Amino acid sequence: MKRRLSNKELAALRHIRNGLVHKGRAPSVRELMGALGYKSPRSAALIISRLMDLKLVRRRENGGLQIVRSSENALAGARTVDVPLVGTVACGTPMLAEENIEAALRVSTDVARPPHRYFMLRAKGDSMDQKGIKDQDLVLVRQQVTARNGDWVVALVDGEATIKEFHRTADLILLKPRSSNPAHQPIVLNQDLSIQGVVVRVIPSVS
Repeated sequence: MKRRLSNKELAALRHIRNGLVHKGRAPSVRELMGALGYKSPRSAALIISRLMDLKLVRRRENGGLQIVRSSENALAGARTVDVPLVGTVACGTPMLAEENIEAALRVSTDVARPPHRYFMLRAKGDSMDQKGIKDQDLVLVRQQVTARNGDWVVALVDGEATIKEFHRTADLILLKPRSSNPAHQPIVLNQDLSIQGVVVRVIPSVS
């Protein structure tokens, strides 16, 4: 690429990438218009055209936008995605409901890899301290509803999110703590466990 991207172009590229990561689709022209603070959809359409002219995005056969992965240098300023930080999960509300999201944290796409979707969760307690997850640490979670034995999962138990080591037997699921505190005991559940995702990275608390 022969010129640097403008701030608006970088912002548009980030919004397109965030949409692909978090929603499985790029934002519409009107969604991009709102995200960039434009008053006219034409302005958003023009910025998409410029990104296409620069060969940073292209149209799929179905008309949706796609990031051109080969443009590594051009994407250097946009290799992050906004990952929602989830706070308290209220009983009965979805994990990523708006009222549960405290902030959005920028995470490298080398860590939060498209096309998977991710969220952050603040760990509470010491039930996984032997695996390096301490109280108030952040964990990066890849959204998925299945897990393999030994995965560290985020599951909803009694309406609250818990992080445990996942093990499945013939007819039961065990959520095992890995803790130096003997007060923590395995949780035995049936096959109806609601898995929210699998922990892929622990980010130690700096406080």
